[in-house]
Amino acid sequence: MGIREEVFYDGGPHIGDLIIGILLAFTIICLPLTIGAVVRALWLRYRITNRRVSITSGWMGRERADVIYSEITKVVTIPRGWGAWGDMVLTLKDGSRLELRAIPRFREVYEYISNKIAPKARQASGPIGQT
Repeated sequence: MGIREEVFYDGGPHIGDLIIGILLAFTIICLPLTIGAVVRALWLRYRITNRRVSITSGWMGRERADVIYSEITKVVTIPRGWGAWGDMVLTLKDGSRLELRAIPRFREVYEYISNKIAPKARQASGPIGQT
């Protein structure tokens, strides 16, 4: 019998990302940013468990990416929305990157992921906001 998967975070991007995106719609030039924020709000979902990070995205939520913690070599975070949410980039062993945009409670999520990855990856990651 396997280890039970416990969910740490299950949800979509921070609502502030959508609000700022909608406010930017008033400047016609930022309309693509608004559309991006709406699409993220509708179809982007994160599920972070004790075993993996899963992202459901794409048109109508039809794409899914799962990453186990042993595959992560570096985590980079960038605070957004005056620190209320943040973006995170997971670098994997094969050199590919997985972006998590507008994550609520991103500091807590970063700490959780940081505690699950290898010590070498944790050291490469550094503190929040450092690239």
